[in-house]
Amino acid sequence: MVAVMKFAELVSKTESELHQICGDLKREMLNLRMQAKVNQSVNVSRFRQCRRDVARVNTRLKQLKSA
Repeated sequence: MVAVMKFAELVSKTESELHQICGDLKREMLNLRMQAKVNQSVNVSRFRQCRRDVARVNTRLKQLKSA
């Protein structure tokens, strides 16, 4: 499980680290969806946290590409 990140933490990361974080978050979201389908107990708020973290990482990646 990847911890909730603030944007300031992402500024110091390299592009490859950001891609790794994004992949980990997407895998976690997939696992959460699978658990929900088979009726395992799921932390529903984690869906929202993951989605927002992915958006933060993508924003930082776009900033790096435009710079």
